[in-house]
Amino acid sequence: MHKVLVVGVSAGVGKSTFARRLGELTGLEVTHLDRLYWKPNWVEASAEEFSAAQQKVVEKDQWIMEGNYTGTFPIREAHADTLIYMELPLRVCLYRVLKRRVQYHGKTRQDIGEGCQEKIDWAFLKFIVTTYGTRKKTMQERMQRFAEQGKTVHYLTTTAQIEGFLATYRRGVYAK
Repeated sequence: MHKVLVVGVSAGVGKSTFARRLGELTGLEVTHLDRLYWKPNWVEASAEEFSAAQQKVVEKDQWIMEGNYTGTFPIREAHADTLIYMELPLRVCLYRVLKRRVQYHGKTRQDIGEGCQEKIDWAFLKFIVTTYGTRKKTMQERMQRFAEQGKTVHYLTTTAQIEGFLATYRRGVYAK
């Protein structure tokens, strides 16, 4: 496990926190795609700029990249050896998104672009609710395709599984 993708069914599933913790345990550098995509004041990077930034990361020998961004998934997929997919219930994801909004009110999270203070709007909540079901199907197809390439897939669907996966690194089960 040297080039790791951390993806999930929805915002609020815990991708950023998981990737950060996995990076601390393995020593692998973590790249949060939101940091590459969002410029100050929630300005989007151009498609070319966003793709080029990811290309620089995938050329490294080891990394963890966290985030979905399906439009540029092929850039990361071609280089990754491991895919970690997180899928928690919709109600958990929504709760975490709302909790994050309160917790980081007026602040910028470390996994988001500089100068992007935490915010939430109805369009974002609607996006989460209306795409959850189709994302589950799309992500399962993506996991199958990834596994068919002979690559490793970890499918984590409970908090206990997520914590258990991280605990294997604390016990030294996996080599760094």
